[in-house]
Amino acid sequence: MPSMNIRRVRFDHPDAVKLNDEVQAEYALRYGDDGDATVLAATDFDPPRGVYLIAYDDRDRPVATGGWRSQDSNGVGNEDGDAELKRMFVVAQMRGRGLARRMLAALEEDARTAGRVRMVLETGTKQPEAIALYTSAGYEPCTKFGYYRHHEESRCYAKRL
Repeated sequence: MPSMNIRRVRFDHPDAVKLNDEVQAEYALRYGDDGDATVLAATDFDPPRGVYLIAYDDRDRPVATGGWRSQDSNGVGNEDGDAELKRMFVVAQMRGRGLARRMLAALEEDARTAGRVRMVLETGTKQPEAIALYTSAGYEPCTKFGYYRHHEESRCYAKRL
C-alpha cells in the first residue's frame, strides 16, 4: 500500500481547488454536464461542523481528497446528526491502491469524534466503483436528498457511525 500523509486543509486551499477541478471534470465526462451543482463554501468544512482532508504521496503530491459537512433534519432526507460526505476523489494514476478506503475511514472517524451519528452521501449510477466502495464499507441505500434527488441516476447511501 502506498504511503499517504493525510492533512486537514480548508476547502479553498490551492491543492483542494486543483483536486476539486479534477473531480468536476470527471463528473462532466461521466454525466455529460458541468458536474455537481451543490454549492459548497469553504466554511462548510470548518471544524467542528466539518473537515476537508487531502492525502499526499511520498513526493508531497496531492493524490486523494474528501470532506464532510454537518447536516441536520431538513425535511428532504437528512436527519439530525448527519455528516454529508463530499468530494471523495482519488487521482487516476493512484486508483486501485486502497486510498479511497483509507480516506473514507479517516473521514468517518473525524465525523464520529465531532459527534455526528450518521454519514450520508449522494453518488450516481455512472460511478460504479464509488458505489462498490460505499456498499462494501457498510453503507446502505437511504432516502434521497440533495440537489440531484429527483434524478434517476442519483443514489443516496447512509451508515450509522
